[in-house]
Amino acid sequence: MDLKSNKMLSDYFTLIYLSNINNLTKPMIDADLRAISMLDWLENDLLMLISSCELASSDASFRRYFRVISDQNSFIVMDAPPEKENTEPFIKVAKLLSESNVNVPIIYQQNKEDGFLLLEDFGVECFLDKLDSQTAPALYQSACDALLNLQTSTSIAECALPKYDEALLQRELSIFEDWFLHELLDIDSPAFLWDRVQDLLVSSALDQPQVCVHRDYHSRNLMILQEDSPGIIDFQDAVVGPITYDLVSLLRDCYIAWPESEVEEWLHDYYDRLVKAKLINCPLVRFKRWFDLMGMQRHLKAVGIFARLHLRDGKSNYLKDIPRTLNYVITVCGKYSELSEFGAYIEYQVLPKFEGYLLL
Repeated sequence: MDLKSNKMLSDYFTLIYLSNINNLTKPMIDADLRAISMLDWLENDLLMLISSCELASSDASFRRYFRVISDQNSFIVMDAPPEKENTEPFIKVAKLLSESNVNVPIIYQQNKEDGFLLLEDFGVECFLDKLDSQTAPALYQSACDALLNLQTSTSIAECALPKYDEALLQRELSIFEDWFLHELLDIDSPAFLWDRVQDLLVSSALDQPQVCVHRDYHSRNLMILQEDSPGIIDFQDAVVGPITYDLVSLLRDCYIAWPESEVEEWLHDYYDRLVKAKLINCPLVRFKRWFDLMGMQRHLKAVGIFARLHLRDGKSNYLKDIPRTLNYVITVCGKYSELSEFGAYIEYQVLPKFEGYLLL
């Protein structure tokens, strides 16, 4: 969409809204009205001359992002409906990470009351778009450099971030049971088996050294830039938590998988860097176990979120990522005897049930 003035742009959204009102659901109507409100803020409050506006992305929450062009400069506008989202965590964590020399978008303007932020534009190329066997070593090196900087430069004593405590870990695991097993597949996990797995995963997470955790440090949230790459986005849910969480998010990404030999090599290299930085003091075998079990907790949560996005929000494209994510769980269970029974349950009961669901 390329319109020549702010008035034309606002009129465009109004026209779309009025001409299609009979075909729109309430969330779609609300979204169109918010676009009009956003453009009104840019035009009348910030006095920006908008020559172009397009939807840049929507994520796994209720937020949307627009790319706007003003005076030949490109910006991103976050649209976070106040009744469903809160811009305060994004603003707080952006300041925190920027002070730690982590490359996050500059916040140029804030409209917290209406839920709009005017942000620096990191462009359109994320890691996932460019990752292949040739580019992976350099891209993952840059991602690990940025992650080490985040973990070493952000003081957990002063950051005032929420803690990734037992209650939060348990709530996240319940998303898998509630939304994937119960709501999507209509099955129950054996209570004794599920309770044992939860206890193991939570205790392993709490046993680890605690650092600042981005919480969604993966290929879709790392942007390729000409300078100071990667640019890091979607950090508003940051917490103080386990040291392996972001590393496993990166290396066992729900959206792309790598041969285990390569993951092991990247893992060993990062372990050595953590030891040198004095962030950990444990044998490699213990670190790898933390890494595996942390990944399993994250992947079970992710599967539950993917199911919830499909069932509640109509975002069904995430279903395609569930088999890859469940296979991570099966692989980890195969490494540890105490998880073998749960691994068999996922492989021979849950995964076939899901595959059957996709055929409906």
